This record gives sequence, C-alpha cells and structure tokens, in this order.
Amino acid sequence: MEKEKAILIVGGGLAGLTAAIHLSKIGLKVILIEKNEFPKHKVCGEYISNEVLSYLNWLDVDCEDLKPTHLTKFQFSFLDDKILDSDLPLGGFGVSRYLLDEFLCKKAIENGCEIIPDSVENISFSENQFTVTTAKNAVLKSEILIGAFGKRSNIDQKLGRDFIHKKAPWLAVKAHYSGVFPNDLVGLHHFKGGYCGVSKVENERINICYLADYKTFKQYKNIEEYQMNVISKNPHLKSILDNCLPLFEKPLTISQISFDKKKAVENHILMIGDTAGLIHPLCGNGMAMAIHSAKIVSELIGEYFNHKIKSRLELETKYQNEWNRNFSNRLKMGRLLAAVLQRQKLAALIMRIIIKFPFLLSIIIKHTHGKPINIHPKC
Repeated sequence: MEKEKAILIVGGGLAGLTAAIHLSKIGLKVILIEKNEFPKHKVCGEYISNEVLSYLNWLDVDCEDLKPTHLTKFQFSFLDDKILDSDLPLGGFGVSRYLLDEFLCKKAIENGCEIIPDSVENISFSENQFTVTTAKNAVLKSEILIGAFGKRSNIDQKLGRDFIHKKAPWLAVKAHYSGVFPNDLVGLHHFKGGYCGVSKVENERINICYLADYKTFKQYKNIEEYQMNVISKNPHLKSILDNCLPLFEKPLTISQISFDKKKAVENHILMIGDTAGLIHPLCGNGMAMAIHSAKIVSELIGEYFNHKIKSRLELETKYQNEWNRNFSNRLKMGRLLAAVLQRQKLAALIMRIIIKFPFLLSIIIKHTHGKPINIHPKC
C-alpha cells in the first residue's frame, strides 16, 4: 500500500518522538515508524539536563506528570577510593525511558501524528523524494526524512555509513534496583575498562547503567561474575551493589556501541539523536542532546516548508552547521575524557589535580552540557 505524503521519521525513541511532537505542533503532517511497542525499557542513563526544560514546556510536555527525581549534585569516584563532589550547574531530572517514551508517544498521537508499528526494510532517494518500504510491505513517500533509529541499526548498514564497518569495543548494561540512594545525586564511578552511572528515577527506583570494554567483559562467564570481579573493585560501586536488590529479571544489554564520528546529514536523511552522534555516557548528557537535536531539525524543516529556506541543499547545510555549533565540542570533550580515563596513570594524575583544584570539575561538567535552550519559535 502507499501512504499519503508526510514528513517521515524512522525511529520512535526520544529524538524521533520529540521531533514528531514539534512538527505536528507547527502544523505539519507526520508519520513515524517504530518497530518496538511501548512501554519498553531501554539501556540508558535516564538523566536529563534541565537545559531542555523550557523547550519541553513549549511542546506542552510536562515531565512532572511522571514524578521524576530532581538531580542537583554530582559525584565521581576513581578506583583508588578517591571521590569528588560537585553541584550540577543546571541540575536535571531522572525518569525512566519506560515511562518517558510512552508518554511522548501518547503526546505525539494526541497531536495528530501517525505511529506505524513496523520496521524499515529499505530507504531510497530519487527525484527529490524518499521512498521507504517496510517489513509489512508498506510504501511511504516523502520529501523529508528524519533518521532517529538509534545507536546502531540495520539501516546504517544498508546506507553504508562509515562507522558501521568498524568493530566497536563497547558494551552497555542497565538495570533498575531497589535500595537506599540519595534522591538528588548523579554518581559516576570508574572501574577498570569502564564507567558506571547511578541515579534515581521515578518510584524510588535506582538506575545503574554502565559502559564496559568488551575485551575485558568477555573474559567472564556472565554479568554477575563480571560485576563481582571488575566493577566491585571500585569500593563505592561495591557498596551500592551490595546494598541493592535487582528489579529486572535480568539486566538489559547493548553491544557494538560506537563513539566514532557520524554525519548529521547522510544520503539526504536528517539524522538526530544517537543516529547523528553518540556522546560518551561519562558526560551524562545524551538525552538532552537528543531532545535538543529534535528542536533544531524541526525548526529548520518548518522554515523549509514556509519557504524561508529555499532548497534542500540549504536545509541540509544549515542543519549540519547547527549540529556542529551545538554539539561538536561536547562530543570532542566526551572522546577526550574517555581516552584519559582509559589510561590509569594519566587518570590518577588528573584526579590528583582536580582534588587540589576542585573548581575544575565544575568546568568539565559545563563543557559537556549546553546552555538552557532559548525558545524563539520561528514557525
């Protein structure tokens, strides 16, 4: 079957749903294709910087309805028992993707978006138009296509994107726990070959999500053995894990996570969120970046359909430039911090310097977060 023309969004995660809400709010028809059903847990740190609050309010998305935790403090620990504390300059909030994605999906439908539960088999571009075919034999055509299909997808392979051909060394693991942990704290704890984020989401649940070097991880039989022999070498993480009870039957995992550079525009597709660039988890800001990228692309698409942007080339160029202006430095900082912390001796030296000059931690945090989004709707 063939659908009426509309702006197509492939992927219904945080970035894709936010873009759908924005575009429908400014009067554009939206069709979003998402293979998973809601609600669904995802591997994610589940911390959102307050830099996006004004934008969410403009979208009429009130995350307070989800009873999130309000996060104002940051703590970092290293293997040798040293610990650093800092305020989060803007603060943030913790809410599970299980609740948030379903909440955004309902808002998108309320706005008039069509959500198609299907997976994309092929994307082609010819004569200024995309043709998307799905596993259920739907054929959808559109002048504009937004890619929001996440960190790594079979679509990346079919598009022949550069990063997909390289073997990625990272594995991510996430689970929710019950236990005692401060409501206002985001903890980031280093262990050999990785980093672990700890913070609360709604309903007193503790989200523990870590990134592990796959080479180290595969030396152990299972997640439990790895956590016991590697992660628990950090005494702060050991204390947390020893005093928490898992709420999932088993942790969620994602492998082949790549932090290589990606293009924000590829094959004329406007990429947003993790599809355009994945920030290292130790920067703790991926969710805010996904939301912000949806704002940028939606405003520019609005200008395109209002004829303020005159051509596809101008649209693509402006989006790539805006992506770079807002996110390229954050992504570089994430890669730099990751490289430093993988070198034990250098990381220990950096820790000693920060302990002596604690204001440096606040500076690092500011360089991985954006400024509060100003809302000046152009459309």
